Amino acid sequence: MKPRGRHIAIVGSLAFGLAFILAATDVLAELQAHFDHETNAVHKAKLLDKLADAEFNQTRTSGTAGDYNAIGLILEKYRDNVRVSLDALKKEHPDAERHSNGYRQLEINVRKGIHEVDEILLIAPEQYKPPISIVRHDLAASEDELIAMLFPPHHQTQPPPPITAPPVATPPPSEKQP
Repeated sequence: MKPRGRHIAIVGSLAFGLAFILAATDVLAELQAHFDHETNAVHKAKLLDKLADAEFNQTRTSGTAGDYNAIGLILEKYRDNVRVSLDALKKEHPDAERHSNGYRQLEINVRKGIHEVDEILLIAPEQYKPPISIVRHDLAASEDELIAMLFPPHHQTQPPPPITAPPVATPPPSEKQP
């Protein structure tokens, strides 16, 4: 390939990459705006699933580019979105055990988010790990809260009946032999 042709190929691939990043950013911004304006807590929790996928795609793109500052910001935004969604659910449906749909959706999403953060922590340079670890800790705390709300301990109002030994069968009286 001639030097000029190689130059054109490089510029073309850079332009394609830039267009891809801009399109992904537009989708992310559109999903974030939709999430921010959603008033129904269950719909907000379901929307977070799509938004999180876009955010994690963006972190992968930033990771490939070595932009760990952007990754940290995206993960912090994800954590904030989780907290907003959880707070909306608690306000709109305080009994998670009876109205579990949004809570279950959010818990699954947070578990997936923790997995994504763990993957990033494996490849991130040391200087970027502390803020990402804080995000991971916050997500784990949200997951613990969700699980506690979905599966609360049930306190018994009455003590259980005492355990007694089963009645011992007495043999029938023996008949007297003449």
